[in-house]
Amino acid sequence: MLMDLTLEKMLVDFNYLQSMKRRNLLVYGVLFLMGCMAKQKLENEPVISSIPIIPKTLRFAVTDAVAVGELEEKYEPFRQVLSQVLGTHIEFFPVDNYFKAAAALNSHEVDLVWAGPSEYVVIKARSNAIPMIGIKRVDYYTVIVVRKDRGIKSLTDLKGKTIDFEHNGSTSTHIGGIKLLMDSGLNPQTDFQSIMSEDDSLMPLIKNMADACSRNPYRYQAALEKDNLSKANFPIIAEGQPLPNDILIVGSHIQLEVINYIRQLMLENQNKLIEAILSVKALQNKFQGSTLTPAKDDDYDMIRDVYRAMGQGVFL
Repeated sequence: MLMDLTLEKMLVDFNYLQSMKRRNLLVYGVLFLMGCMAKQKLENEPVISSIPIIPKTLRFAVTDAVAVGELEEKYEPFRQVLSQVLGTHIEFFPVDNYFKAAAALNSHEVDLVWAGPSEYVVIKARSNAIPMIGIKRVDYYTVIVVRKDRGIKSLTDLKGKTIDFEHNGSTSTHIGGIKLLMDSGLNPQTDFQSIMSEDDSLMPLIKNMADACSRNPYRYQAALEKDNLSKANFPIIAEGQPLPNDILIVGSHIQLEVINYIRQLMLENQNKLIEAILSVKALQNKFQGSTLTPAKDDDYDMIRDVYRAMGQGVFL
């Protein structure tokens, strides 16, 4: 009798275990099928990209190219390569001057502006433009040139003299020249007379219009060659420090993550972009050996200091 009860209990336990196994197999099977279905759903659904979306069209201005024809002549290769690099359409937007470039940025008429260092400072003071890429130039500094027969040996000798800065607001000839003279202890408002000849040659020296000329190295060398002059007769008496870079700035209406992405793409493809710039003969002297670098606003404080020293803080 006892044995029968034991066998009966064992049979019940066995049946229970078999039932549990079947139930577990069913559960596992359902879970497996659900997993497969979820995987298939994920594979069929589109993947949401985290890459910022660049606008379909970016309007591009250059502050020293005031007409569409000049933009196309000098900057069309750069526009084409930039369009390829960014995967978007780049459209020229001519501006007459940097004041209008600032207005166009504020009104969202233009998205991207290529400006000189001095121009950037003026634009930044009148807009919320964001510095993005600097175009670092080789041998971009200021030299002060004199006539040997005038007996001028140093910058301090230029006190009370007349100096040609070529073009008002030019970073390399005007701002850089004033900075050199300030560093030598001269006051730009009282210690010398400034003229703007709008002539990148050394004619102001040859014609006795000025006692010194402020130039950049490549224009100085070009002037010597053009008029068959010698360095001995027209020596450099001072050289300045490297000047801030040309700069590409972006309107504040463009999202910051998009700006960072554009900067990344341009830095990664800088060789292509520099090659496009150098393919234009008119830009080769200025940008031979150039590189792209992230731009920072405080790199341009030197220019702001010079404007203030000249009594032209209104530009800031």
